[in-house]
Amino acid sequence: MHPTPTKEIYQYDAPWSIYALDWCKTPIEQKSFRLAIGSFIEDSNNKLQVISRTDLLDNVPSSRSDFTAIAEADSYYPITKVLWEPRKADARNSDLLATTGDILRIWELVDDPRYGSTNSITTRNSNHMKQSDFCAPLTSFDWNETDPSLIVTSSIDTTCTVWNVETNQAKTQLIAHDSDVYDVAFMHGSADTFASVGADGSVRLFDLRSLEHSTILYETQPTPNTNNRMHNSVPLLRLQFSRMNSNLLATFHMDSSAVQILDIRYPSAPVAELSKSHSGSINCLSWSPNESGQIATGGDDSQVLVWNINQPDNNNRNYYANQPRYNHQPPRVIQDPLLAYVADAEVNSLTWSKSCPDWIGVGFGKTIQALRV
Repeated sequence: MHPTPTKEIYQYDAPWSIYALDWCKTPIEQKSFRLAIGSFIEDSNNKLQVISRTDLLDNVPSSRSDFTAIAEADSYYPITKVLWEPRKADARNSDLLATTGDILRIWELVDDPRYGSTNSITTRNSNHMKQSDFCAPLTSFDWNETDPSLIVTSSIDTTCTVWNVETNQAKTQLIAHDSDVYDVAFMHGSADTFASVGADGSVRLFDLRSLEHSTILYETQPTPNTNNRMHNSVPLLRLQFSRMNSNLLATFHMDSSAVQILDIRYPSAPVAELSKSHSGSINCLSWSPNESGQIATGGDDSQVLVWNINQPDNNNRNYYANQPRYNHQPPRVIQDPLLAYVADAEVNSLTWSKSCPDWIGVGFGKTIQALRV
C-alpha cells in the first residue's frame, strides 16, 4: 500500500530553470504522480527529466524531498513543450513522451524492474522527426487523444505540420499564419480539427479533411503607435481547447493580464473574458480535466488563479454552452477567480492533472510545485 496525499503542496527544486511541464496521464497510482519537466538553459546543455513523488517509489530510501528524479536525458536546445502520450489500453511497461525544440522527438521511458530511481529514458529508435536538414525551431505541439498516432507541431516558419508518430513521417504541412506560429492544439474529441495562434494576432481553425479552407475565429485589433499610425496586431501566445466542452478554447495576448474564451460556433468575438485579477502578464493556462468551465491561469505577478467561466459576470449574465448567442453580443467579463495562490516567482507553466484532477502542477524559476485545489 502506498500513502494517499496528506500535504496540500509538494515541491521539487531543479538545478536549472524550468519551462516545459506536463503531468503523466497514467491512472495507476504509482505513475499518476509523475511529471515531465524540461530545462530552459541558453547554452547547449538542456535536460529532460521525469520526477515522481518520493513516497510512491519502492526501494528508495526515505528522503526529505517530496519528489525524486527517476530519469534524465540530454537535449541540446531548450525544450519548448513536453507531453506524455495520451493513455492507451495496452499494458506495456514503458511510457512515451514527446518534446519540441529544434525538432520533434519521441522518448521512451522504461521502468526499472525494481521500480526504483534508475529508470531509463531514451529517444525511441533514435526517433528524430524533421522535414529536412534545415528545420526552423518548433514553438509548440499537441498530441491527439482521439488518434494518438497524430501530433501537430507549430513553427516560427509560419507552418503547422501533422506527424504520424507510428511511421515517423509528416502527414501534411500547411502555411497556417502570416508570421511565426506560437501554439497549436487539437480539439478534444476530434482526430481532425485543430487550431493555432501566432504573431499575426489571429486564432485559426483547421480541419484535416479540408485543408484548403480555414476559419479565422478571432483577430486582435491593430494598435496605434506614437504617430497615431496603426501598428501590427498584438500577437497571441497560447491556446487550449476545453477538455469538457470542445466548442470552447482559451487564448491570451502578449503582455496582457486577460484571457479570452472563444466559442468556435460564434467566430470573431470572445464569449467571455477573464480580467482584472492578474496584475502582470499571463504566461500559461490549463483547463480542468473534469470540471466544466474551470480553468487555471499563471502569470508574471506570481499568481495562479482558478476561474469558473460559468459563474455570472458583473452584470449577472451566465454563460450556458447550448444557449443561442448573437455574434455582436459583448463578452461576459469575469473578474473574480474561485481560488488564488501566490508562488515565489513568475509562473511560467501550468499542468492540470488528468489522472489526479485535484492537483495542478506549477512551474516557476527552478521550482515545481504540485498544488491541491
